[in-house]
Amino acid sequence: MTNKNSYDIIKTLLRTEKAQALEPLRKYLFLVDKSSDKAQIKNAVEEIYKVKVDSVNTRIVPGKLRRVRIKAGYQPDRKKAFVTLKEGSKIDIT
Repeated sequence: MTNKNSYDIIKTLLRTEKAQALEPLRKYLFLVDKSSDKAQIKNAVEEIYKVKVDSVNTRIVPGKLRRVRIKAGYQPDRKKAFVTLKEGSKIDIT
């Protein structure tokens, strides 16, 4: 098993309408490395954003079929992490 740092595990904080609707509930949506597990994601979020994480739920989103001119191909699969923070914790987006 390779030793990854926090910035290799957490790729980006997703800022979609659905993700923004979850923020008042202390839930944030991250795009993460496909090989990372929940414990690694929890430690990475706590280290990067200096918050306390309550729970982590993950989901692998299958890639979509895309066509470019005459060729068809697939986008790669992605892994999303729904991170719930403990009471009183908040990620400052600005």
